[in-house]
Amino acid sequence: MSKTAVVILNWNGRVLLEKFLPVVLKNSAHEGVEVIVADNASSDDSLLFLQESFPSVRVIQLDKNYGFAGGYNHALKQIEADYFVLLNSDVAPEKDWLPPLIQAMDKQPYLGACMPKVRSYNEPDKFEYAGAAGGYIDVFGYPFCRGRILDQIETDEGQYNEPLTVFWATGAALMIRAELYNETGGLDESFFAHMEEIDLCWRLKNRGYAIKVLPAAEVLHVGGATLSQQSARKAFLNFRNNLVMMVKNMHGSRLLPVLFIRMVLDGIAGLHFITKGEFGFFMAVLKAHFSFYGRLPQVLKQRKELAPFRLKKQHKEKYPQSIIWAYYLKGVRKFSELKHFRFH
Repeated sequence: MSKTAVVILNWNGRVLLEKFLPVVLKNSAHEGVEVIVADNASSDDSLLFLQESFPSVRVIQLDKNYGFAGGYNHALKQIEADYFVLLNSDVAPEKDWLPPLIQAMDKQPYLGACMPKVRSYNEPDKFEYAGAAGGYIDVFGYPFCRGRILDQIETDEGQYNEPLTVFWATGAALMIRAELYNETGGLDESFFAHMEEIDLCWRLKNRGYAIKVLPAAEVLHVGGATLSQQSARKAFLNFRNNLVMMVKNMHGSRLLPVLFIRMVLDGIAGLHFITKGEFGFFMAVLKAHFSFYGRLPQVLKQRKELAPFRLKKQHKEKYPQSIIWAYYLKGVRKFSELKHFRFH
């Protein structure tokens, strides 16, 4: 059994594997570390390429495309390790990125998951959208990062180099205890893609575990390589999955008021898309809500099943105000500009 399994989920990503897998293998060459590729039933020549170019790399072949969440769940059931690292196929880890993560997990038994600092592959002096230097959510469930608020991405000048407890760790480079992953059921497959790592981290935090960002470990991430940031499909998944995530995990006394305000805010977002002529995105918001309503009975069942594990009701890493309000009305563009938010 390997101590750490770095698992890359691939779907028709032969070009990405050719470019990034050699970097992953080179910079992950540590004792007790195994790099594994899980293939989500690719229809390109990914498998042939791996067989011919990287015959020593273990490949797990899945029988169909299960999406990000289902793909990892099916693959990780076939892997024995102490720690799983979920690594996107468009990530280039820096040298010695794994030791800080492994050491933190070894020394801190309360640490459920952790992540490296994530910089942009195409603009290395900047943070990357999906994760940056650690993830947070606001009082209404909107996610943002240390280094990225909404669409504003900061330049990395070392301002967020201290390790911190955060609310969520990016699924682009997520290390998690294998035992916890299996115990909690892993990623929610109903999400298909997007927000599922935040949902998983929220479940871990409700159980009393910590999530940390460890900036001594760094990776470069392309982002949007499998689904563009400007995709209506991605907007649909983000809006729908965010609502599902809140119903599953939020403390009961806050849920209904927050959901009501979210309906209003999402409606405003839809109108904003119309004024910009982005009717595809407006329809994505509308479809997201109808999909959420249709799934509500199942989501409420999930909420009931998770109730015994909702041990911790308050999280200091949750921003107690609205990030939307801070951005549009207060002009906040940097994480460090958020006032009255204690960083731990």
